[in-house]
Amino acid sequence: MAGTATRTSLTGTSTMDMNTMVTSIMDMSTAMSTTVTSIMTMTTLTATLAGADTIMRTMIIPIMTMPITTISTSTATSTAMTMPPKVMSTARAAGTTTSMADQPDLLPLFAWLSPSFPVGAYAYSHALEWAVEAGEVKDEASLAAQVSDLMRLGFGRSDGILLAHAWRAATAGDGAALGEVNALAVCLAPSAELRLETCQQGRSFLDAVRAAWPSPALETAAGALSGEVAYPVAVGLAAGAHGIPLGPTLEGFLLALVQALVSSGIRLAPVGQTAGTRVVAGLAPAVRALAADIPALTLDDLGTATFRADLGSFRHETQYTRLFRS
Repeated sequence: MAGTATRTSLTGTSTMDMNTMVTSIMDMSTAMSTTVTSIMTMTTLTATLAGADTIMRTMIIPIMTMPITTISTSTATSTAMTMPPKVMSTARAAGTTTSMADQPDLLPLFAWLSPSFPVGAYAYSHALEWAVEAGEVKDEASLAAQVSDLMRLGFGRSDGILLAHAWRAATAGDGAALGEVNALAVCLAPSAELRLETCQQGRSFLDAVRAAWPSPALETAAGALSGEVAYPVAVGLAAGAHGIPLGPTLEGFLLALVQALVSSGIRLAPVGQTAGTRVVAGLAPAVRALAADIPALTLDDLGTATFRADLGSFRHETQYTRLFRS
């Protein structure tokens, strides 16, 4: 009886151990399945992230780092490529598309008003040399004040008005009106030195433009002028004959006058190039405002109030030491 009990007990124990082992094996199998599923999920996620990274590297990041103008151009180009021909023609007719051909060519103007253009502007100071000699221009602030007065109250404003009327006469092909404007401009020079300044630069400018930028309209307009040519008249004539708009011409011309005066001041007074650049930048808004006002002015609006500078040009003729011709 004792042996049987033992066998029964052993059998029961063996059966329980087998059940426990089976349960453990099933648990392990479930755990392994869960692990495999997790690994597969992570593999899929990794592949997905890798694919997203590829997209970011090949598509999104280049677009994000692309200049705004390039993106705009690319967008406009792709839109135009997908636009039907009839729609594209309608858009062009309505002015919704812009091309370089529709823009005025301002490159000649940049060249004409460059300090390197052969008009001899470096040889003239418009009586600024006398102002330095008299102690009126001695630093950055006094140089800025002098140049500002010459532009707003002096020859800068008057030359702008003369330029505008010369531009209109050249654009209209009115040789008689162009001749009258030029004669008035030459007569308005208050001294022999300032007359030399405007006439020498005017003739040099016109000859250089005719040689390098010839055109029938320019030759016709230039034929109306003989002898002395005032500088602002020559610039207005050339710009009008070449179809350059009046607004940019006025702004460029007036800013070039400021730069020429400041350049003279740098060579004459204890003013460095950085200070001179600040003077030019500080006067730019006044130049823009003056250029905006001038088109509405008539020849009756001509006049200056810079009497001391005009008198300085007389005294400069007999100044003991001189760097400039005016």
